[in-house]
Amino acid sequence: MKKVISIYCDEDVDILIKPLLEAKGFKVLTMLDEKMLGTSDIRQMNHAVEKEYAFLTHNRLDFERLCANYINADKNHYGVIIATRRNVYDLAKRIARVLSGYTKETIKNQSLYI
Repeated sequence: MKKVISIYCDEDVDILIKPLLEAKGFKVLTMLDEKMLGTSDIRQMNHAVEKEYAFLTHNRLDFERLCANYINADKNHYGVIIATRRNVYDLAKRIARVLSGYTKETIKNQSLYI
């Protein structure tokens, strides 16, 4: 059975993405859900890793660096989805379409650009 990818949304991602992705079958958490607003990127990334969630962000530069740090430290993450800013409905469709080709196992340590 294919394991559904769970997604943890950075605070710069529109919270409307949550119900849109949930309607497509994804499990989604936001920083607001987790009471983590305003915490550092590394703390957010570590939290997503602890929960085994892929991380969705618009913050390309910082999260490319964090992914490189994880690799250099021989640590695993559950995927980072770096999305350009666009209409939230279009973004949800694109994320669902791209992630349909991945499982929780195959997205591990991947950086995806959407």
